[in-house]
Amino acid sequence: MEKKKKVRKLEGKTLREVTVKIGLKRIDTQEGVTVEALLDSGVMGLVMSSEFTKKQGFKLKKLERPMNVRNVDGSFNKEGPIENIVEVNTYYQGHRERTEIDVIGGQKWTVILGIPCLARHNPEIDWRTGEVKMTRCSEECGRQWRPVQEKLG
Repeated sequence: MEKKKKVRKLEGKTLREVTVKIGLKRIDTQEGVTVEALLDSGVMGLVMSSEFTKKQGFKLKKLERPMNVRNVDGSFNKEGPIENIVEVNTYYQGHRERTEIDVIGGQKWTVILGIPCLARHNPEIDWRTGEVKMTRCSEECGRQWRPVQEKLG
């Protein structure tokens, strides 16, 4: 498992960012890529950068109705509403899930995993080391989400 902790200073305050390396696999071609994703409990969805989406050739699915996006300060995102999503298989620590991710421009992070992902899987996060473990997934995750137990003897 790869883990990473970033600590940076902003106006005298220490900000902690917990990231995880996840695999993303295109549904249409089954081609995959590994990315660093930010875990962010302040984000109300799963977000992928439109620049990354284009670069990797992910197939866009147009939303029936665009969704307006608000920034932390309440202002509307300057890049405009979310108009597309991508459907991918995501992989982390033996977990696999088909996921729809909102596509938005102007993002610093390639992928941001927000509240829906964090609430569904309830990961154990060590905020001192940045270690993230998937040990508390709900039953709805199914057997494919359970870590394989080593057999002794």
